[in-house]
Amino acid sequence: MTYKSMPKVEIHHHIEGAAPPKFIAGLALEKGIDISKIFDADGGYAYDGFGEFLATYEAACTPLTGPQEFYRLTQAILAEAAEHGVVYLETFISPDFCGGGDVAAWRDYLAAIEQAAAEAEHDAGITLRGIVTAVRHFDPDQANLAAKCATETAGDFITGFGMGGAETHLRPADFAYAFDMAREAGLQLTCHAGEWGGAAMVAETIRDLGVTRIGHGIHVMQDPNLVAEAVEKGIVFEVCPGSNVSLGAVTGWNAHPIAKMRDAGLKVTVSTDDPPFFHTDMTREFTLLNRTFDWDVVDFSALNKTAMEAAFCDDATRAKIAEKLGDAQ
Repeated sequence: MTYKSMPKVEIHHHIEGAAPPKFIAGLALEKGIDISKIFDADGGYAYDGFGEFLATYEAACTPLTGPQEFYRLTQAILAEAAEHGVVYLETFISPDFCGGGDVAAWRDYLAAIEQAAAEAEHDAGITLRGIVTAVRHFDPDQANLAAKCATETAGDFITGFGMGGAETHLRPADFAYAFDMAREAGLQLTCHAGEWGGAAMVAETIRDLGVTRIGHGIHVMQDPNLVAEAVEKGIVFEVCPGSNVSLGAVTGWNAHPIAKMRDAGLKVTVSTDDPPFFHTDMTREFTLLNRTFDWDVVDFSALNKTAMEAAFCDDATRAKIAEKLGDAQ
């Protein structure tokens, strides 16, 4: 069975990390930028381990030098996502890669992304919302600039604020000011935690940043008391199994804790994270979950429902998503 045509909701996805390698290579050629070392012999992204992944990711962003490039990028990633049945997508967008944290420049980038999103919704029926994301290893001052960009453009399209990057760099409390700014602007909050930093990092992130969603969070299972707390608080975990396997956060699909997380009562969703880096898409994620844990349409419908309910969107958009999911709920 193929799950390609099944409607899907995806809420953990990075716009730059979803850039197809051929797209980035083509842009680099257009601009005379030599980033050939980030590609392998087959034209895919080349890296070994999480540290090299971050370096390759940032190098792949170098040809994305203006709003027009992000317009083209958004077109490409939404076409790809829609092909795999995604009807609603939330993507992390970093002002660091869209104007360097300057609000005026950020507005220009954002306008281009929104234009492409509107066209894709009309043509392919996929709805996009943006979560402004700080890059953790760029330090708190830069995170504050990202939060400033988020607060200045919060609205129908920019609906959330989060943080990715090197999870073990500093502690969550060091970034509390940025998250407080975003919260006061009415933005909903998420943060990467528990992929590399252990259960303690998840606990600190929930406590010190006040998030309602955790990106990855797979090491929450190290602490039964924290699991119980997360269940009680209704924290949603944006799990990305293919990413975790590819980066070595777990030893393989059979070792992935997502089934145990769900069985423990945690709210889990499934997303691709940075799909071309991990040679994945939502069809592959569903297929491998089926092969590994014997999950079927009923299970995937439950994942979609959890993601729909956790989506950082207004009620009208949520109702539209529910209608598209239809019998697949």
